[in-house]
Amino acid sequence: MSGAGNGTGNGAGAADVILDVRDVRAAYDKTDVLTGVSLEVRRGEFVCVIGANTAGKTTLLKTISRLIPRSSGTITLDGADLMGRRAHEVPALGLAHVPEGRHVFPDMTVVENLKLGAYTVGDPGVVEGRLRRVFDLFPRLAERQRQHAGTLSGGEQQMVAVGRALMLEPKLLVLDEPSHGLAPIVVEELHNRLVEINRSGVSVLLVEQNVQMALSVAQRGYVLQSGQFVLSGSAEALMKDDKVREAYLGI
Repeated sequence: MSGAGNGTGNGAGAADVILDVRDVRAAYDKTDVLTGVSLEVRRGEFVCVIGANTAGKTTLLKTISRLIPRSSGTITLDGADLMGRRAHEVPALGLAHVPEGRHVFPDMTVVENLKLGAYTVGDPGVVEGRLRRVFDLFPRLAERQRQHAGTLSGGEQQMVAVGRALMLEPKLLVLDEPSHGLAPIVVEELHNRLVEINRSGVSVLLVEQNVQMALSVAQRGYVLQSGQFVLSGSAEALMKDDKVREAYLGI
């Protein structure tokens, strides 16, 4: 396991890395939030970032997605430079971001919300094919496809948010606290779906406070503390690390 540092250096070849974040710093107004972080996600890999509230986890994802322009360092997605991009340009490069809080459109139906994820696709047949794949993954959404999203449970709205992101057919799916506020049985179902998504070939970067859940689905992880990575390694090694167990698992 790696200690404090940039958390990379795992021997992956450049062609294997789909997301490469190097020495990234980000700030809100005059307040520094990320103070030089580096991470990588390989093709087909499931990586998690864990840490307490205010550690900078959401800021990290927003910086990668270019929702926070006041930042420096380098970020590449499948070789494409993201630092020079605006937020609305990033999805077309293959990155889908599921934000914290789901952000579904409550007065639109489930199917209308999902189709927003494929807004750049001009072929209706392609859109319908992607819808079928989302409904196969989340059968409950198929049952409720004509229902307004605002009438769904929190877990169902989270399924809509994930499904909408998958309509992009992303190379990389990033998720911000998807288990927040959900019942344990729903978290377990989400856990299973995320594993299935990853096994289909989609790389995943997950930010979570639910450390047990995050480390149970990911292959590797990073521990973020006060805007810096302080530990990184395999999910199994982090789960066994005394500092992680004491700080985040209560063991």
